[in-house]
Amino acid sequence: MPRWKGKGSQAKANADPMSKIVSQLQSSLIQSETRGLLSSCSVLVEVDAELADLLNRSCFGRPRITAQEDKQWFQLDLEEAFYLCFSLKCLKVIGEDGYIKSNEELWDYLKSKKPVFPVSYKVYSHLRHKNWVVRSGLQYGVDFVAYRHHPALVHSEYAVLVLSEGDNDLNGRLRVWSDVHCTVRLCGSVAKTLLTVIVNGNNQGANSPSCLEHYTVEEQTITRWNPERSREDQTGPKNGTKK
Repeated sequence: MPRWKGKGSQAKANADPMSKIVSQLQSSLIQSETRGLLSSCSVLVEVDAELADLLNRSCFGRPRITAQEDKQWFQLDLEEAFYLCFSLKCLKVIGEDGYIKSNEELWDYLKSKKPVFPVSYKVYSHLRHKNWVVRSGLQYGVDFVAYRHHPALVHSEYAVLVLSEGDNDLNGRLRVWSDVHCTVRLCGSVAKTLLTVIVNGNNQGANSPSCLEHYTVEEQTITRWNPERSREDQTGPKNGTKK
């Protein structure tokens, strides 16, 4: 069950669903013809006060503090930037050469910076399409954490590990039982459920973003077995006696 932060948080979330906020952000980015600047492993976006508010409310990127008081900058992670470019089609990214990158060019660049990007992006977009707020899970030792709504209103419910079909580095993290046990214990200590999302590439490769249409995902939650759930009812009759 979601753990809401304070009285009235659930009502606020229900009154302003994340799908509506993201739709508003999409429209505003398209109307303003916003451009992002590619900077190594992130994308920097200069925005006005209205866009800054929408980015904050929809949980895309993080504000950057600069000496320029009249400008606001947001730093987008790789998955966030490509989601706005490719899935929502509301952001253009300019490369170091000063030209707008096509989806294919941006795809190749992001893969060069993060070899597992095709798989991680499939999981990120899969959860975002379901209106989950997806943030980096680095501080918890996982790939992502998923929130039901804005982190100011609710705690994250899932710690997400990205896996893929086949034998590769992504799958090595849960290869032995001790890894599973430690990860589940860690998630339990921070009141999160471990969610593994397995991506099957279906032999499509990753030469272009069009391969994502053929990728499929399988979700699995892993939790500790609680013996209390399997004990006999201690309040019932004993030794065959009748009530």
